[in-house]
Amino acid sequence: MSTTPLANPAKMIAKGAPHVIHNDEELEAYTDALFQLTALENPSRAEREAIELLTLLIERYEETHYPIPPADAVSVVRLLLEQQDLTQRDLIPEFGSESGVSMFLTKRRKLTLQQVRKLSARFKLPADVFIQGR
Repeated sequence: MSTTPLANPAKMIAKGAPHVIHNDEELEAYTDALFQLTALENPSRAEREAIELLTLLIERYEETHYPIPPADAVSVVRLLLEQQDLTQRDLIPEFGSESGVSMFLTKRRKLTLQQVRKLSARFKLPADVFIQGR
């Protein structure tokens, strides 16, 4: 594969080379192609390049058309409680009291820096996961 600049990108695209995704139909086609390529056991160099290019194009389209809003700290903590089969009482060490846990989970109190650090350490997650309004 040559590392020289593209001789005529417009001609390449006209012949079917990947291009910027413009709609959901193209997204579906590119996603299907990407799944086929990633299923290969030993992709060639060209196939690995195609995987990288398709991934970038798909990510760009999805970030623009289907953005995922950041989760708030209460939602994150509730999910962690559920996933790990914990109760509010299990978080007393991080909050200091059961009422502190309750006030946070009902959005009547924001997390302190110390609580963020303790939750981050307990759940082994980056502190920014627990910071409000990120």
